Amino acid sequence: MLELRNVSYEVAGKQIIKNVSLEISERFVAITGPNGSGKSTLAKLVAGIITPTQGKIYMNGTDITDMSVTDRARMGISYAFQQPVRFKGLTVQHLISLAAGKNTSVSDACAYLSEVGLCAKDYINREVNASLSGGELKRIEIAMVNARGTELTVFDEPEAGIDLWSFNNLIKVFENMHERAGGTIMIISHQERILNIADKIVVLAGGEVVEYGEKEEVYPKLMDVRAGCRFTANV
Repeated sequence: MLELRNVSYEVAGKQIIKNVSLEISERFVAITGPNGSGKSTLAKLVAGIITPTQGKIYMNGTDITDMSVTDRARMGISYAFQQPVRFKGLTVQHLISLAAGKNTSVSDACAYLSEVGLCAKDYINREVNASLSGGELKRIEIAMVNARGTELTVFDEPEAGIDLWSFNNLIKVFENMHERAGGTIMIISHQERILNIADKIVVLAGGEVVEYGEKEEVYPKLMDVRAGCRFTANV
């Protein structure tokens, strides 16, 4: 279980995240909210890319607040960037093997690539460099995270740069990922189709949690907001 206790994050005197407390253990948890609400910052705090200026973060009761990204990865936390990183000199198969923590066979690597809509024979030996588009990199990154199979996986807008066919298959990828590894998948997203598969939804606004609850409770309120109705915060 992931737990955030009174977590805040400040940059140059501006609070980006304000006193956020959450307990997350469900299968799928969606984090949503308007642009600039602090969603990606919250994801980076969980992954260890940045450190809270106040508060504590726990994973299964262990204080991970000051742990590095590497140590959190060893504990079973994966993070997929909104803009995937390029790895010049490494092939796609090599990256999938590194993610899986073992020498992955060509057939296994191909299975992960096929799951995200890539023709494996066209990519397995490709170098992960500037020759790949943003959408291709995003799908390769999802395949890598899938190969890791960690207890907590954080996706920052996984649909960004994904073509329609691949987006329609993202839901199935997430479901298969959970079937193989269990644990929790935390997804930062605006997309209704992704929000609709969540067990719980967290809504951020101005760096604060304004709604957090079961999808059946929170989702209709979000649809009202998108229809132009006023949002009532339950803080």
